[in-house]
Amino acid sequence: MTKRLTLADLLEGLGARRPAGLAQPVMPVIDSRKAGLGTVFFAFQGEKVDGHDFVGDALRHGALAAVVERPVAVEAPVLDLTAGTSPVDLATPLVIRVPSVLQALQGAAAYWRRQLHPRVIGITGSVGKTTTKEAVARVLARRYQTARSEGSYNNELGLPLTLLALTDACQRVVLEMGMYVRGDIRALAGIAQPHVGVVTNVEPVHAERAGSLEAIALGKRELVEALPPAPAGVAVLNHDDPRVRAMAEATAARVFYYGLTQEADLWADEVESLGLEGIRVRLHYGKEKVHLRVPLLGQHSVHTVLRAAAVGLIEGVDWQEISEGLRTPGAQLRLVTVPGLRDSLIIDDTYNASPPSTLAALNLLHDLDGRKIAVLGDMLELGPYEEEGHRKVGGRAAGVVHTLVTVGPRARWIAEEARASGLPAAQVHALDDAPTAIALLQALIQPGDVVLVKGSRAMKMETIVAALTQPGEETPTWGLRWS
Repeated sequence: MTKRLTLADLLEGLGARRPAGLAQPVMPVIDSRKAGLGTVFFAFQGEKVDGHDFVGDALRHGALAAVVERPVAVEAPVLDLTAGTSPVDLATPLVIRVPSVLQALQGAAAYWRRQLHPRVIGITGSVGKTTTKEAVARVLARRYQTARSEGSYNNELGLPLTLLALTDACQRVVLEMGMYVRGDIRALAGIAQPHVGVVTNVEPVHAERAGSLEAIALGKRELVEALPPAPAGVAVLNHDDPRVRAMAEATAARVFYYGLTQEADLWADEVESLGLEGIRVRLHYGKEKVHLRVPLLGQHSVHTVLRAAAVGLIEGVDWQEISEGLRTPGAQLRLVTVPGLRDSLIIDDTYNASPPSTLAALNLLHDLDGRKIAVLGDMLELGPYEEEGHRKVGGRAAGVVHTLVTVGPRARWIAEEARASGLPAAQVHALDDAPTAIALLQALIQPGDVVLVKGSRAMKMETIVAALTQPGEETPTWGLRWS
């Protein structure tokens, strides 16, 4: 029988004596709207909403228990772990009071992780974590029962929830690990106990919070520092990024380099973009040479291929399985293209934006046929690299697009640099907001145009896509969604 988290397991993970008679399987939730039969509701205090106000709703919808850190007005027995009490007879629904709901969730996840024995693969880096996580999971799933963190569940809440959903049937777990400041990844690795650590790159993403590039590199390095010694531990490092390459000095694990030079353990050449059809690439591993065609978009996606193949090789997956896994991407690898006004094509890459991911999107746009329009919004949280990052994007845009439309005050640097780099001023439009951009684009777009729309999530660039989409039509294309 498959071993699943039970209420008794959860209580033991929270520090209570293991009670008898509470063997019901449970699934933790942090949104009371998702509470139902067999769930346990963790009442978090959010920026706008306090979960304690919804404990009654969660219990009425069938939750077996609610974890709280202050008294709540509900009719249910209370197990008060702040006072060290652990009644012998407990009934459900149950309220469990703890000193900290966050620490309780993380402690329970760490406990449950210790009860199971999968190989854990942790993935971090400034750009490409989610795409890599999905590609790695699909490669491993060709041979093993594989679980992965959903969406961008890569923080102090999402990672524990992923671990608490595991069963003993799981053989491999692929976890994305994000950071804002140093110490974040160390804490996540302490919960997850990864065997393999993959580092994608170090870029000025979230630099507003993290500080310098050096601080970001030190934060990402915490993953490889947490790995067990070789042979169980393996650090998969990007040889093409000097800051990542240097992380080899900080780990007792075996180091496996990937990259575009022969110095790497796994390296690639003959990279060819096929536009919206994906890429072709040749991989080298020892004396082996493998040709692949995969539905990831843009030549930079070769690094995603390398990372997924590297983990597959480390975990004993053969080349046939690696190829099959890379040809079956999931929802997080989807870049959406939709028919636009007047037979144009809209490339919806509005999930988020940073300088590296926007440069990658522009490189893809360059490979496509048609008159090219880029609609680029502010890139946020770049800290001291804010102006430099936007100007790099502007310089590249000048060499790619016919028309550039920028949205937001920071994106004006993109427009300025594009003009300075030779894009005619009449073809550059620096605007303040999305509604103004929509009105302009509705007049500018011509048949056959290819329109890239990208910006940080807070810029709501998806409203521009919605306004430019041909009503009633949508044609998703497998590809890459950059963050």
